Amino acid sequence: MKLHDLSPAAGSKKDVKRIGRGPASGQGKTAGKGHKGQKARAGRGPRIGFEGGQMPLQRRVPKRGFNNIFAKEIAIVNIAGLEERFSDGDVVDATALIEKGLIKKTLDGVKVLAHGELTKKLTVRVNAYSDAAKAKIESAGGTAEIV
Repeated sequence: MKLHDLSPAAGSKKDVKRIGRGPASGQGKTAGKGHKGQKARAGRGPRIGFEGGQMPLQRRVPKRGFNNIFAKEIAIVNIAGLEERFSDGDVVDATALIEKGLIKKTLDGVKVLAHGELTKKLTVRVNAYSDAAKAKIESAGGTAEIV
């Protein structure tokens, strides 16, 4: 194989659209730009979002709230989920919670909340607990460890 034998893959190269080159091209006379006006002239047209002086959409729509880009996203698990998915004496940590399908991923940490009742003795190792959740785990005979 030599350099002159190389060619691009079939269909990967298109011919350049030759604008304003007679009637045969189908793009003659006004070259697909219509008649007159700012968009028919040489150079760039109006900026993106410009509506001819009318108040643009991004300024007309009401704006509310605030998005804290520094906030930590915490995966949340309730005591009720631990009660139904784990058996007595199990060790509950982030990987176990993912395996049992209680959370999809750990995000910036895992927190246990107190919704539901717990009767099983579990060793729970996560990043945070609500006070009530910690009390429920310990009253059932388990331990609540912070990782």
